[in-house]
Amino acid sequence: MPQHSLLPIFGSSLWLASVAWMVQPLLSSAAAYRRPVSGGKKQGFMERTLILLDVNTRSPVKVLNENFVSLQLDPSIIKDGWLDFLSSKRLVTLARGLSPAYLRFGGKRTDFLQFHNLKNLAKFRGPGPDYYLKNYEDDIVRSDIALDKQKGCKLAHHPDMMLELQREKAAQMQQVLLKEQHSNLYSNITLTARSLDKLYNFADCAGLHLVFGLNALHRNPDNSWNGSSALSLLKYSAGKKYNISWELGNEPNGYRSVAARTLNSSQLAQDFAQLRTLLQSVRYYSRANLYGPNIGRPRKNAILLLEGFMKNAGSTVDAVTWQHYYIDGRVLKVDDFLKTRLLDTLSEQIGKVLKVVKTHAPSKKVWLGGVGPAWTLGTSNLSDTYAAGFLWLNTLGMSAVQGIDVVLRHSFFDYGYNHLVDQHFNPLPDYWLSLVFKRLVGPRVLAVHVAGLQRKPRPGRVIRDKLRIYAHCTSFNNHNYMRGSITIYIINLHRSRKKIKLAGTLRNRTVHQYLLQPMGPEGLHSRSVQLNGEPLVMLDDETFPELKPQTLRAGRTIAMPPMAIGFFVIKNINAYACRR
Repeated sequence: MPQHSLLPIFGSSLWLASVAWMVQPLLSSAAAYRRPVSGGKKQGFMERTLILLDVNTRSPVKVLNENFVSLQLDPSIIKDGWLDFLSSKRLVTLARGLSPAYLRFGGKRTDFLQFHNLKNLAKFRGPGPDYYLKNYEDDIVRSDIALDKQKGCKLAHHPDMMLELQREKAAQMQQVLLKEQHSNLYSNITLTARSLDKLYNFADCAGLHLVFGLNALHRNPDNSWNGSSALSLLKYSAGKKYNISWELGNEPNGYRSVAARTLNSSQLAQDFAQLRTLLQSVRYYSRANLYGPNIGRPRKNAILLLEGFMKNAGSTVDAVTWQHYYIDGRVLKVDDFLKTRLLDTLSEQIGKVLKVVKTHAPSKKVWLGGVGPAWTLGTSNLSDTYAAGFLWLNTLGMSAVQGIDVVLRHSFFDYGYNHLVDQHFNPLPDYWLSLVFKRLVGPRVLAVHVAGLQRKPRPGRVIRDKLRIYAHCTSFNNHNYMRGSITIYIINLHRSRKKIKLAGTLRNRTVHQYLLQPMGPEGLHSRSVQLNGEPLVMLDDETFPELKPQTLRAGRTIAMPPMAIGFFVIKNINAYACRR
């Protein structure tokens, strides 16, 4: 007789109090699913791979921000020239597909960004190194003038030759940026009024709310923050009536390595208090949101800095921000992206940050203000492939269950290998994963209850570690599903198929399946993805492919292929937690 165990899918005790009432019904259901054994096989042979799944539909365990999945752009996009192309119709379309969302303009080069109220620097740079590059820069200036004459969203069509020249320029500049990264010696970046206009136009057209990161390393001789450049930027933005939220600095715990300067929690708190005063002095931004302190990975020094900041200035920010990267860019094996120990590191880091915040400001929201599969640039042929999707969806699932209010993905589009869209404006696998998530997953998080039938129970280790299951109310923005529907998303890291039987309140319901798998012979290294066997490709610059579900008949067992990601909408369940 197989034994039964009721297990949290990722080891959290978050739902234990609410699950007690479910234990007996679920175990009774388990008995009903046993099949008669024939052919001399031992009892339990067929059952040991079957997993019973139910969801608490009475009330959500967490309610997240509507912009839970959000985006980031690094200021290096100014230096490598891609900012000039954010008006591309295709890029705007792709960004709009992930709205509503925040767009954080920040990253490693936030603290080397200076604002100058000039229209455009191109005409002051002098002629380019050759005739074609000079024409390329002249074309950009001409396109700027043409865009100024438009009303509403300013979208442009860039000729193929212009884009090819830009890719060559960006490839050269990437080597410069890489050299700065390795040497930790960064040059300043100038943000002109024209550049800010382009950035805001992109965010506004795409339905994204811009969160702008201000330079915290612009400092006076006494080490106090120099807000002169920030004030100039605030006044210009206010004059344009740009709806912007603000940040100050990026990873202040790492300033010793990037600028040979240290910043303690007391000084950091004073800087944020000064910025809050500055915002209040500019009438248009007197009630603007301010986020911070955007610490790096919460190791000892970062946690100490966060504790001091929360104690002295926690009330000055509207949400507490921090960053996480799973691995550095030197990883070369796909197996390193699939280690369960690696996926579980995020839960521990979230716990550290939440402990500090709840101690000093229990009601304060926490944002994962910059996250990617691999540190900084990412890893070629890994962090831009299907394999990275396991880390990305694991980030979203774990963050949601533990109550992280917003997750900002580094990066939507830029150089390197962590982005969602490549330099040919084609969506990468993590983009499609994000799009499906946005379409199907709402902000209300539900408790998942799992029972595994195994011949030799091993406290759920196999189930919990390599099969990860999360549940939310289906997005209210998706009008294909009535309120009360539930979306379950599953990561199967096993090398074999896993069978999941819906039990309890989910039993005998019609299910819509959205199964994501790699496309082509590259397997996990593929940069293309298929949904229910159909390739996901943009039909044109303005048209997404139809995300067509496969209907599973009521009572059918869900079969998760090996190394696959699946979203499953439980239709017409009328879940109480998801009706309001």
